[in-house]
Amino acid sequence: MAFDLKMGMKARVEITVGAEDTAVAFGSGGVKVLATPRMVGIMENAALQAVEDYLPEGYTTVGTDVDIKHFTATPMGMNAYAEAELVKIEGKKLLFKVIAYDEKDKIGEGLHGRFIINLEKFMEKTENKAKS
Repeated sequence: MAFDLKMGMKARVEITVGAEDTAVAFGSGGVKVLATPRMVGIMENAALQAVEDYLPEGYTTVGTDVDIKHFTATPMGMNAYAEAELVKIEGKKLLFKVIAYDEKDKIGEGLHGRFIINLEKFMEKTENKAKS
């Protein structure tokens, strides 16, 4: 199946850092600042949003790899956002350049891979895994 995706597709996802977004809440650290896993999550979501509306009905993408650096802390109450740009397409394999910012600094960047899946087949396979 052909997909109508083009290099350079972009999206942006923004959050306001709350208690649920902190390293303490994620169990990834003992400070009440934006957790690295949460920053990666908004980067992944931006990548998903960049292509989701261009996939046929019944298809989506799943994350397959991340190579991310987190540079600086973002306190609770501050806005943070991630931008993703599709930089490589190899069949169903997609690669995104991702960058995150808060109101003051670039807070992280890296690469994120995603794979196009047929949702029904993917879930059937996953559910069968749980049964075996």
